[in-house]
Amino acid sequence: MENTTDIRPFRIDVPQADLDDLGDRLGRTRWPGEIPGVGWTRGVPLEYLKGLAAYWRDGYNWREHEAELNKLPQFMTTIDGQDFHFVHARSPEPDALPLILTHGWPGSFVDFAKVVGPLSDPRAYGGDPADAFHVVVPSLPGFGFSNPVREQGWGNIFRIAGAFIELMDRLGYDRFAAQGGDIGSGVSGMLAMLAPGRVAGVHINGPGPVPFGPPVPLDGLGEADRVRAERFNAFQSDGMGYLEIQSTRPQTLAYSLNDSPAGQLAWIAEKFREWTDPAAALPEDAVDRDHLLTGVSLYWFTGSGASSANFGYEGMKAFKEFVAQSGGEGGHGRLSPSGPLGVAVFAADNGIRSLLDPENEIGHWSEFDTGGHFPAMETPDLLVADVREFFRTLR
Repeated sequence: MENTTDIRPFRIDVPQADLDDLGDRLGRTRWPGEIPGVGWTRGVPLEYLKGLAAYWRDGYNWREHEAELNKLPQFMTTIDGQDFHFVHARSPEPDALPLILTHGWPGSFVDFAKVVGPLSDPRAYGGDPADAFHVVVPSLPGFGFSNPVREQGWGNIFRIAGAFIELMDRLGYDRFAAQGGDIGSGVSGMLAMLAPGRVAGVHINGPGPVPFGPPVPLDGLGEADRVRAERFNAFQSDGMGYLEIQSTRPQTLAYSLNDSPAGQLAWIAEKFREWTDPAAALPEDAVDRDHLLTGVSLYWFTGSGASSANFGYEGMKAFKEFVAQSGGEGGHGRLSPSGPLGVAVFAADNGIRSLLDPENEIGHWSEFDTGGHFPAMETPDLLVADVREFFRTLR
C-alpha cells in the first residue's frame, strides 16, 4: 500500500470460519507425552495446558470479548508503507494530556483494556478530572492488527518511535506523554530522544538489567534487591530460551506457532506463569483467564506468533548493536533519561535501583509488592495511580 495520512475507523470482526477452525484444531491437538513429576520445571505441564485448551475451545466466548474490545474506539493508518492499528480514546476533559501507551511481548493493545477508561475519563471512575489523558494505544508492527509486516526493519524501536511520532502528528498532538513496559519502555524512551521538546515525560514499568550483560553481584544489596538480583540471575541461566530462539531462528519457530493453537497457547501461557506476581501459582491467579485468552486469541487470529517472533529477531539484533556501540557491553543497563522519567517496579520485576539509577537521578521511582510484567492486566489500579501521580506535575 502507498503511504497515506488517512485515518480509517476499524472494527474487529473475526470470520466465523476462523473460529470454527480454531475449535477444530484444538480438538485435534496431538498432545505430547510428559515425564512424571516435573511440574513447571521443563515448561507448561501437560494436564494444565489440556485444561486451558479445553476451556479455550468450549468455555471461552470470543464473540463476547470481541464486542467488549469494539467498545474501544479503534482506527487504522498507514505509515511508511506499514498499516498501524491503534486505539484513540479522547477524554471528555478539555485540558487532558495526550498519552501514548506501548505494549510489549507477548502482549498487545488488549493488555490496556482495563486502563483506557480510568485514564481517559477519571471523573467517571471516581478520580480527579485534572488527571485526564487523551489515550492512544498503537499495536506494534507485527502484533495484532498491525499485520501483515511488509518489509524488514520494523523490529527496530528507532523506526517504530518515528512512526509513533508521525501518528501523534496525525492526531493533532504537538505535546504528549508516553508510557510502556518491555518493548514499550524502549519505544517510549526513544520517543523522548527523537522528540525531546514534545514529550512531557516517560513512565516505564519493569526495567531490569541487560539480559545479555553479566550476572548481578549480590554483595551489598538489601533484601528486596537481593531477591530481584537472584531472580534475574536465574532468568539468565534458565529463562532465556524463548529469547534465544526468537532472536536467532524465528522463521523455524513460526511454523509451529502459526499452525498449532495449543503451541501458541503454551508459548504465551508459560510467560504469564513466570513473569506475573510471584504469589500466583498459576497464570489465572494473576490475570483473569478470559483476559489472558483474549490476548492469545488475538495472536492466533492475526498470526502474531510468527510475526512477533520475527520482530524479536530484528529487535534483538538492533539492541545488541546499540549496546556494543554505546559502550554498554558488560554493564547492567543503567537508565539515562533524556527528560522526566518515572519508573514503576512491580513484585515480579527485576528493577534494582542501585544498578539502574546509581546517582538517584530519577525523581519518581515506585516499588510495589504485588503485580509483575503485565501491570495493566494484573494490577491496573496501581498502574493508573502511578501514571497519574508521575504526570501530575508535568502537564
